Amino acid sequence: MMADMIKTTAILYGIRSCDTVKKSRLWLAEHGVDYVFHDYKLMGVPAARLTEWLKIVPWETLLNRQGTTWRQLDEATRLSVMDAASASCVMVAHPSTVKRPLMEWSGEASNNVTVGFKPEEWVTRLDALR
Repeated sequence: MMADMIKTTAILYGIRSCDTVKKSRLWLAEHGVDYVFHDYKLMGVPAARLTEWLKIVPWETLLNRQGTTWRQLDEATRLSVMDAASASCVMVAHPSTVKRPLMEWSGEASNNVTVGFKPEEWVTRLDALR
């Protein structure tokens, strides 16, 4: 049985075709979480939001260096990433290099972002919203 809808200002960022994003969207629906979906492929990576995320999440966590897109970048681009500013440039130019999903939860602004789909962490976030 679906839980009562939890009204939030949650925003899920990712790519519609990503399997992990699909799992997270299903999980949110099963848990009755009302959210907005931001598809990087259609809308790009919001540079202003990325700047805010990088104040909360280390760039090494946010940049997906395991994916196909990263491996397909030329060596000079990969080697140029040495800090948050250079990582940010690559993530804006190549949205698939942002680790997915990224969830902005409502609540305290300084700790409202999670990266990756971790159901146990998401349950804790939901409990905090109730």
